[in-house]
Amino acid sequence: MTTQISTLSYRIFFLGATGYLGSEVLTLLGRQYPQYRIVALLRPSSLSRVAKLHDLHPNVTIVEGTLDDDTVIQDESSKADIVINTASSDHLPSVKSTLAGLEKSSAIRPGNPPIYIHVSGMGILSDNARGEPVEFVKEWSDIGLDLKDCPPTNMHLDSDIMIVKAGTRKENPVRTIIVFPGQIYGHGEGIQKTTLWLRIFLDMALKLGYTGTWGPGANSMNNIHVKDCASAVFTVFKAAIEGRADEGAEGFYFAASTQPKISYREWTQAMGDILHEKGLVKESGTRPMPSEVVDPLGHYGWSLLGGNLFAKPERLARLGWEPTETMKISLMESLPLDIDVALRELKVG
Repeated sequence: MTTQISTLSYRIFFLGATGYLGSEVLTLLGRQYPQYRIVALLRPSSLSRVAKLHDLHPNVTIVEGTLDDDTVIQDESSKADIVINTASSDHLPSVKSTLAGLEKSSAIRPGNPPIYIHVSGMGILSDNARGEPVEFVKEWSDIGLDLKDCPPTNMHLDSDIMIVKAGTRKENPVRTIIVFPGQIYGHGEGIQKTTLWLRIFLDMALKLGYTGTWGPGANSMNNIHVKDCASAVFTVFKAAIEGRADEGAEGFYFAASTQPKISYREWTQAMGDILHEKGLVKESGTRPMPSEVVDPLGHYGWSLLGGNLFAKPERLARLGWEPTETMKISLMESLPLDIDVALRELKVG
């Protein structure tokens, strides 16, 4: 744990502020810390969302750019007290740019390093079961976690290992925290209303005429409502500025509930039935998708969508966090509304 940054008003550089999780986090920041200055990176194609950002937080300014704009990201990161990245777990160039900027910030403020909160994912834990049933799945704790113990081909690790190095070095260190969400679902108050995995499966179902899985779909993972995931990020943010957060080599937080895990076969079965009833697919239920559909996503798809990802969120529990929304409405209970919202966003049906 580290003492808080010695400033009364923080400058926060936010990547992913208009996204499904990011805009939910921004909502919480707007409610409790409206005085903090938020600088949000926004793609030129997303500038129409500026007014919506101001609705979520009264002190937002926009810098135009994409995750590939090294100069913009480095410059803004170098001026920030805190960087929050909910934009992409696997966009390595933007992580490199962010860390380079934060290293500059650390160099000009010795003894008072900046904070980097990065949202990764539980994909680091995948057993790569390829959707097949297995007798035993390891349940990982975020206490005592060493990223080098994870299967080295798993997603997110390239970025995460680099972040930990920045958080553990002695010269120009960064106070790093990585949050690893489970399967995020639900309807929140943010700008983007639909989770990525639902968009992927929905798009494939509409093209195929049925809902399917990677392999038999026996795999599952911890799940979490989007409001709980946002509150998890906000909880570690608040702990960090108050000097109560575990950081660096200990700065790992699984954002997940311990509610019953739902296999991919089970929820895609429900999804297929819903879409068939709406007349949007030819078949009800679910079945494994063919190689020509799943193989283009390569190891990314098989590892994240065909593996088991079991976690114990023990660090967040230490901070008093609880997945209250997840306990109110389960993934299966939320799925019909989530599908309706996604279809409206896609202008389908």
